[in-house]
Amino acid sequence: QVQLVESGGGLVQAGGSLRLSCLASGRTFAGYTVGWFRQAPGKEREFVAGITWTGGSTYYADSVKGRFTISRDNAKNTVYLQMNSLKPEDTAVYYCAARQDFANRIEVRRSYYDSWGQGTQVTVSS
Repeated sequence: QVQLVESGGGLVQAGGSLRLSCLASGRTFAGYTVGWFRQAPGKEREFVAGITWTGGSTYYADSVKGRFTISRDNAKNTVYLQMNSLKPEDTAVYYCAARQDFANRIEVRRSYYDSWGQGTQVTVSS
């Protein structure tokens, strides 16, 4: 497992942008599929976006497709989530999660991932 730390959250007006970062430490990041999830108050944690360890494949929830972009820099052990055209309904705590998977899978199931960060709050005002 790796240790994950998210950063970049904050308060932004609707239509604005934020870039979240997920920094991994503890061991090499090679082979790790990374997913971003979010949890709004009173709701279940939901999948937002995922990326394979090579960065060659990505997958997005329909609710963020076309607005969010996931990317990674393995030399920096960091995965990013660029969020544009933010809406109030994007307000949530955002978590990154990881699992070593050389088969290049991306899973939307929370149970697939075995390393989680502590989360970063994103608040979008109307």
